[in-house]
Amino acid sequence: MAKFIILYNTLLKLSCDDGSAAKKTSQAIVTLFNFQTFRHFMKPGWTIGWTWAKKEIIWSINGAQAVEQGDCSKFKANIPHSCKRSPAVVDLLPGAPFNQQFGNCCKGGVVAAWGKDPSAAVSQFQITVGLSGTSNKTVKLPKSFTLLGPGPGYTCGPPKMVPSTKFLTPDGLRRTQALCKFSFSHYSIAVF
Repeated sequence: MAKFIILYNTLLKLSCDDGSAAKKTSQAIVTLFNFQTFRHFMKPGWTIGWTWAKKEIIWSINGAQAVEQGDCSKFKANIPHSCKRSPAVVDLLPGAPFNQQFGNCCKGGVVAAWGKDPSAAVSQFQITVGLSGTSNKTVKLPKSFTLLGPGPGYTCGPPKMVPSTKFLTPDGLRRTQALCKFSFSHYSIAVF
């Protein structure tokens, strides 16, 4: 069972697995928990952004989409989902095609407050990151996270490494472990 460190109002957790050494990719599951008592993320919903530590790209994404693709001209055959150095990602709208969905997605970025409806206070998406490295020594944490939503906005604290999630294989006989896991909190900002 994963441990959650609740520091402030909103917690974002990322887990990554080892991906494919041949393609130098890793996968990350991004989960946004809204632990606020009353403040929902209403329309137009959340936008999460960051700056890559190296020259990473988003090969593919399920449950969300990058706002801009960026300049992917150096890729000729397989075109990545986004080549932006600082991508901004938004939730998919309700009714998104089934093959683009993931977990608690597709609510248009609308996330309920934990104090009102804990089951609707979660949003998730999965990304496949290219050019990222293939070990916990070569995968670097992104920097400068941002979380935008309606209202005053948020300031993100620095990411903190937390114990990796362990997964059971479908047959239940083997346990695997995520390559890395980190979380960070977002502080609410009041604008006067």
